[in-house]
Amino acid sequence: VQLQASGGGLVQAGGSLRLSCEASKRTASSYPMGWFRQAPGKEREFVAAISGSDRTTYYADSVKGRFTISRGNAKNTVILNMNSLKPEDTAVYYCAARISGRYYYIQAESYDYWGQGTQVTVSS
Repeated sequence: VQLQASGGGLVQAGGSLRLSCEASKRTASSYPMGWFRQAPGKEREFVAAISGSDRTTYYADSVKGRFTISRGNAKNTVILNMNSLKPEDTAVYYCAARISGRYYYIQAESYDYWGQGTQVTVSS
């Protein structure tokens, strides 16, 4: 499975961005998927996840209420809508897919495939 992330860019604090992750297989509509991010000098951290079955979602406390993860209209895509962005949201954002399981997963080690990353920069 190949994952293609897109939608990153430069935005001012308080602004919004929409990240998209397209999977190469249509069966990805049933995969648990997640978004992670890595800022310079920091470890990769969990951002948001969506389950493989009933689209249950889960968020890191740092983004709860500002970010929304959802399945796209094209069922092999996952969207991360990011609102009220802060400079501390600056990072490379990665999408990830797990090819089995019904739940959401917040550990990076739980995922089987990763996208190439897309840069998000929030200026103050």
